[in-house]
Amino acid sequence: MGIWGSLFLLFLILISAYQSFAKEGSAEELNEEFTEGLLLRPLADRKVLAHFHFQSSVPPTRTYGRHHHLFPKSIYQLIKKFRVREMELSFTQGRWNYERWGGYDPISSSNAKPPGVELWAIFDVPLDQVDASWKNLTHALSGLFCASINFLEHSTSYSAPQWSFRSFTGKLRYGTLPREAVCTENLTPWLKLLPCRDKAGISALMDRPSIYRGYYHSQRLHFTSDEYDTAKSNSGIMLEQTLTVVLQPNTLGARAMVSGKTLQPSWSLSSLFGRKVHGKCSVSKSSNVYVQFEQNLVSELKEVWKESEESERGILTHNNFWTNPIFEMSASPHRIVKEVGNLQQEDSSILYEFSVEDFNDSEPFDLGLKWKLPVAWSCQQAPLRASRFLMGSGNERGAIAISLKSSRNNNTQRVGCSENGSQLRIDIFQVVPWYVKVYYHTLKVFVDGELQSTMENIEKMHISSSEDKVSPGVMEMILRLPCGVKTAALTLEFDKGFLHIDEYPPDANQGFDIPSAVVSFTDFQASIGFEDNFLNKLPILNELQERKHVICYTEVLLVPLTTPDFSMPYNVITITCTVFALYFGSLLNALRRRVGEEERLLKSKAAKKRGPLTSILSKLFAKLTGRPIKPPETQSASPSSINYKVIVKVILVAGMAVGWQYYFR
Repeated sequence: MGIWGSLFLLFLILISAYQSFAKEGSAEELNEEFTEGLLLRPLADRKVLAHFHFQSSVPPTRTYGRHHHLFPKSIYQLIKKFRVREMELSFTQGRWNYERWGGYDPISSSNAKPPGVELWAIFDVPLDQVDASWKNLTHALSGLFCASINFLEHSTSYSAPQWSFRSFTGKLRYGTLPREAVCTENLTPWLKLLPCRDKAGISALMDRPSIYRGYYHSQRLHFTSDEYDTAKSNSGIMLEQTLTVVLQPNTLGARAMVSGKTLQPSWSLSSLFGRKVHGKCSVSKSSNVYVQFEQNLVSELKEVWKESEESERGILTHNNFWTNPIFEMSASPHRIVKEVGNLQQEDSSILYEFSVEDFNDSEPFDLGLKWKLPVAWSCQQAPLRASRFLMGSGNERGAIAISLKSSRNNNTQRVGCSENGSQLRIDIFQVVPWYVKVYYHTLKVFVDGELQSTMENIEKMHISSSEDKVSPGVMEMILRLPCGVKTAALTLEFDKGFLHIDEYPPDANQGFDIPSAVVSFTDFQASIGFEDNFLNKLPILNELQERKHVICYTEVLLVPLTTPDFSMPYNVITITCTVFALYFGSLLNALRRRVGEEERLLKSKAAKKRGPLTSILSKLFAKLTGRPIKPPETQSASPSSINYKVIVKVILVAGMAVGWQYYFR
């Protein structure tokens, strides 16, 4: 019996050892990861684009467990409690300039957001529980990011797109707050989700004054989860945090001139952000800084310097940047990567990679770029430039117009037409508040200034009419335009509704906002492919290589509505209270006054006014002069006169009351 017991015990030990080795092997394969990166890009209008990218990933709970070391607990609780499959939240200050900063690249397609707050989420719950999950999610996010996201809980503030925005029918909710102000109260909770916050690594560059003085600032949070989808692979939860800023370099004194042309401003990390990088975050798997020269800039750089064929080829890829005739970098890059697979243009964009792992407090990383020769170029544009404006005047009715104009460079448009036939496909998604009553049957389409039949140019359309104080109006449309179109416009007429006095905001005279419309060019995809396969493992470069539809947002419209005179209730209340105070005050004063008490009060006041010293002096003066001592005189009216005055006042007040009642009867 002892031998069998020892064998059984040995068998249990072997099984436990095997399980422990298996867990260790799976832990090595599936583990939490965190990466950070920064992309810097010179812009054509003498500004600099800074794009911070942070990614945190964790394996599925069923294989890894619920205890996390790097992944933020608050985000995991949101996913777990509200069963969120995918969510994106953005806080934006300013508006992206598509004409000067580009509209046909991965950064603008995914990080150019509308002003204010934009939130959309896809839930993994039954259809009848989606609205309740959305409301609870907005309240949780409002407390987490110190914002007014809870205003999106009402059904008048969000919509349910069918097919134009995302492909998840019925379980997607979308809402915006165009007037939400963005400040450091929103950035601080966002930074707390990072393992090193803003104390170490690339996130240490996020100086609040430097970021908020920029022309454009957008912080975005996007995560995907397959916790409740067993059909997918074990990808777990992927959290992506990006911060996109457009900054103006500090140029001291006058602008540098060369041959009568203005040089691009020189800049460095310390001049842009006021800080330097003192090494990477200790838990980061990769920490790199990239400088990108886009295609049009590369073409212009080759045109500037054409002394020889050899110099033209090696000017952008030569490692000795101190002898470069056009620009100079303060540090030598670890790697230079060229874009591949771009057949539209002969030149391609170039990435310069700098690693910050070898830097520390004694030797911080401060990358700088200095221009030696003037260079002028233009950014890549979307096939059509979209804008939106209001037409009409007055407080009764008006019209919304969406304008589409061909960009100056139509190479992208021609390539898209050759690949997708003779027409351009444009998806339009627009949400209008319920108090702007849109008449969708008045839709008109103009192509190159001529009115067209809506059936010829509209391939598909879905309309959800607004309901007063219940839901907004939603329009989803697939528009087909000729390939060589120069201008196109859509118009919709509307009437302005009336709100209850309690529904007006504090600044009602400023106007009411209509959220930005989303214009998508589904036939065009913005991506950058690189020649090095190792770069596919870096998340910030995966974002550039991911094929995304070209998307742009229109302006936020400000609609003036009829507003009441909010001072009138105050005036009415003030006048009414004054009349009642005079009426009841006089009546109570006349009825409650007593003559005897008034005489005694006057005598006591007179005695107090004289005092002991005054009485002694008066007595002494009377003895010296031989006059009799007189008591203090009091001014008191006779009872008959007092009674007469009281009777007159009572009669006067009673007459006023009778006249008041007769007048209002």
